[in-house]
Amino acid sequence: NIDCKTVSFPDYENPSSTLVKMYLAGEFGKKPGDVNAFAASVFYTVDRYASFKANWGEFYNNGGTIVSGRYTTSNAVHQCSKLPESEWEAFLEWLYDFEYHKMGSPRPDAVFYLDVPPRITGALMSGRYEGDESKKDIHERNQEYLYRCYEMGIYCCENLGFYRIPCLDESGAMLSKETISDAIFRQIQLML
Repeated sequence: NIDCKTVSFPDYENPSSTLVKMYLAGEFGKKPGDVNAFAASVFYTVDRYASFKANWGEFYNNGGTIVSGRYTTSNAVHQCSKLPESEWEAFLEWLYDFEYHKMGSPRPDAVFYLDVPPRITGALMSGRYEGDESKKDIHERNQEYLYRCYEMGIYCCENLGFYRIPCLDESGAMLSKETISDAIFRQIQLML
């Protein structure tokens, strides 16, 4: 038995996500690149920091296990995709130093990247919004950006040690949630 809590980011229920919501709604520009990688990262970092301090930091610091749906590493994927490859390493060093050292948020022990190509995520998002494309945020509306994020996710798996969890079967269809969950659990067992 492991004492465990789940968190997810952005924490849309918390006022600390206000800048993230404004950014994703297009209030600072209609394209993801209209807000540079550093500024957007600060929006997300503040949201995570507030959640850590107010909601789960004490639990974590007392030995609890946190499972997070998206975290700093998701920010790394999204924001690096705005930059030329020659700047990725410097940006990642800045981001991890800022978040884990200067802000004091905990560094994850493991990162699982759910490998779902953009053609599938686009269909899933359209289903989530029942075909209403106006509900998509500036990331979700921008197919070129989503493809760059996907490429960056694969780069992070190969270069930063993220665990890549394939989410499609041999025919290219999405695996069930249970099958994906089982694959993650098997990887955790290997780590332990």
